[in-house]
Amino acid sequence: MPFKKLLLASLVILAACGTAPKKTGPGAPLTPRDIPASQLPGLDTDDLQGLSDAIQRQCALPRPPGKWPLLCGEFRLLGRDDGALRQWIGERFIARELQDSSLPDGLLTGYYEPLLTGSRFQERPGQTPLRALPGDLLTIDLSAVAPQLKGMRLRGRLNGQKVVPYADRREIETREGRDGVGALQPVIAWADDPVDAFFLEIQGSGRVQLRDGSLIRLGYADQNGHPYQAIGRTLVRRGALKKEEVTGPAIQQWLREHPAQAREVMQTNPGVVFFRELPVDPADPEAGPVGALGVPLTPERSLAVDRSRIPLGSAVFIQSTHPVSQQPMSRMMLAQDTGGAIKGSRRADFFWGFGHEAGVNAGLLKAPVRMWVLVPR
Repeated sequence: MPFKKLLLASLVILAACGTAPKKTGPGAPLTPRDIPASQLPGLDTDDLQGLSDAIQRQCALPRPPGKWPLLCGEFRLLGRDDGALRQWIGERFIARELQDSSLPDGLLTGYYEPLLTGSRFQERPGQTPLRALPGDLLTIDLSAVAPQLKGMRLRGRLNGQKVVPYADRREIETREGRDGVGALQPVIAWADDPVDAFFLEIQGSGRVQLRDGSLIRLGYADQNGHPYQAIGRTLVRRGALKKEEVTGPAIQQWLREHPAQAREVMQTNPGVVFFRELPVDPADPEAGPVGALGVPLTPERSLAVDRSRIPLGSAVFIQSTHPVSQQPMSRMMLAQDTGGAIKGSRRADFFWGFGHEAGVNAGLLKAPVRMWVLVPR
């Protein structure tokens, strides 16, 4: 949403009565249906592999979210017994199916932790900066003004005594390194391939292999406040791809085959992601990048959701289709991350992990989904 419109919407809400606003209009959840978690369709086909790791990482937080402090105590008594875990889920939770009037069939996409090559310092023209959080970016948490605005944030920068929208992708890239917008943007590393760098922003995290073979792990820090715009739609609108051809691999291939147009197409997405460098935990080297909840993501068990509709830390059961085998896919997940394109109650992003196979699965996944949030009894 443009900065001025978001600010105006915030002021309208503030002017309303003090009761929490109801979610109405397009995208508002409909009346949920509750069932015992043991009756979830497809739960018996989920082998629960990796779920204990995801819960254990969440329970390692100093203050686990919601009712998880109590739930974590119960979980620890289960040991590593998947049978006991399945029984605990079935008896301890009620499953509430989510519905969304603007996305009735739901939409499940995928993301992963990509591997790029690059350097700490720019070695040649054509390398792309992987930007750290700029010093002039302001993030205003509107819930500090009014609890009704929980989950809403404004981002901008100071221009004199006024807060103005932060620069979009085109302006940042045009003015990079000059006084003003680019001057306060530190760079963590320089990626060799601009297409890889662009898709790293879409994924939100990844690793960069340096010339000496060492790795840098990058995680999401923040973004510039402009909405994410899918460049696949731009390519369809211009006749470069057909709608049914749009996948991550197809978009990357088109960008590499049309280098003269690639930069301008990528600039049609005004949103820019800023990164932070993350350490690799020697005690848990297989853990994924740290998500919005503050815990390392677990492959095929961590889910990115719209935090304004689904509280972070929630257990979420999904029913969809595997992107490669096209077989039914039923998984118990944990809502441990967010994403700029994840909006709505039945919209989610499935974390596949690290490496080539994870990248293939993430690039091909675009399927309807049913979703249930698990509520403790």
